[in-house]
Amino acid sequence: QVQLVESGGGLVQAGGSLRLSCAASGSIFSTSTMGWYRQAPGKEREQIATITSGGNTNYADSVKGRFTISRDNAKNTVYLQMNNLKPDDAGVYYCNLRRLSLVSWGQGTQVTVSS
Repeated sequence: QVQLVESGGGLVQAGGSLRLSCAASGSIFSTSTMGWYRQAPGKEREQIATITSGGNTNYADSVKGRFTISRDNAKNTVYLQMNNLKPDDAGVYYCNLRRLSLVSWGQGTQVTVSS
């Protein structure tokens, strides 16, 4: 089983920036698709950004141009750089790993955006 540990969440003013990190255990990180998901209170979890093992990225329309997903295979870590944050970006951010039939989730990190 792969363990994912997120960090970097916190409280930020609207217009500010945060960088989330997700460190993965094990040896399959470099061949896995990694993703960031967000769950706001009372809402379903939604996909925010993904990056394949080959570096191809995909973003939700709501974050395009503001968020950037990246990965460092040497550190088994995926990042989410979030700029120009808006109150609607608030929620718990979860890291996700997918490889074949394996799906793993982190415990989540809280992001709060004050207006």
